[in-house]
Amino acid sequence: MKERIQRLLEGLPEGIDGVLITSEVGRAYFTGMRSSAGTALLLKGAESYFIIDFRYIEKARRVVQDCQVILQGKLFEQLRELCVQHHVKKLAIESDYLTVSDYMRCKKSLPEVALVMETRVNQLMREMRAVKSPLELESIQAAQKITDDAFTHICGYIKAGMTDRQVAGELLDFTYRHGSEGPSFDYIVVSGKNSSMPHGVPTDKIIQPGDFITMDFGCKINGYCSDMTRTVAVGQVSEEQKRVYDIVLRANEAAIRAVREGVPCKAVDAAARELIAKEGYGDCFGHSTGHSVGLEIHESPAFSGLDETLCQPGMVITVEPGIYLDGRFGVRIEDMVCVTKEGCLDLTASTKELLVL
Repeated sequence: MKERIQRLLEGLPEGIDGVLITSEVGRAYFTGMRSSAGTALLLKGAESYFIIDFRYIEKARRVVQDCQVILQGKLFEQLRELCVQHHVKKLAIESDYLTVSDYMRCKKSLPEVALVMETRVNQLMREMRAVKSPLELESIQAAQKITDDAFTHICGYIKAGMTDRQVAGELLDFTYRHGSEGPSFDYIVVSGKNSSMPHGVPTDKIIQPGDFITMDFGCKINGYCSDMTRTVAVGQVSEEQKRVYDIVLRANEAAIRAVREGVPCKAVDAAARELIAKEGYGDCFGHSTGHSVGLEIHESPAFSGLDETLCQPGMVITVEPGIYLDGRFGVRIEDMVCVTKEGCLDLTASTKELLVL
């Protein structure tokens, strides 16, 4: 945490005295404290502070090592006193997270301090979080291990006659029973014609023989997310379904082969997109090829045609091409990969062979 705080403060533009951290993800990243409340005041050339209410004070005093922990009373009076004590004139804020209403409240309560929506500060925080440390990667891998195990379990559970919602509930229950802190996001379990919706939600639709089922799910360990998608068939599979599945699989593999240090993220997206377009399904793949994963399920950078960020070792990014045939069926195959100097490490162990359950 100390190194993170130091790097952030050293990267501040001239004239900015510190950073006000108010988001849950910011608190976790810079203090090591995961909580639904709390405010961190990180100051250049001075001690940093973490102000937290009574519900979390005991935990904060144990967990937070590199900020002075203060029991929250009247928060803005406490912030004002600290700013006066350390001659703070300008504070950068997390404009990626702070709402307009909260910004206006802060501005009114700290009239002597200029709150700066400095885009370079937010960009620096995104860049810092993009490259995972060995400890962060360890948590992501632990979460993915549970996710892979859940997929193995669910393949032995699914039967025609069940509902999508039943399958989603079983996946969630399995991950909790095996150590998950919670889901990374609301699970996507969609079968038959509903699988043509990339972000469809589980319903009481009954799974029928011949359905594709797309399952997109993940869990959290130490606050870090996992994410994977697999598409399986029930009972039987048509030649068209086989062909579409094979195209998506080849696109997934082509994108993974393209990942290596120094490659622009948009080039990885192109590797998948061009293959799908060549097979005649370009209009059926409308989302980006992948997104970074960490304390949040969607982080930067992304394998997108608009993202020119160069891949760096330690980045953890999903590879998830898909083809969606409106009102008929869809296929998505998603792995998480970690960029290395030699290429990438696929963190997802589950088979990508087309399974017919």
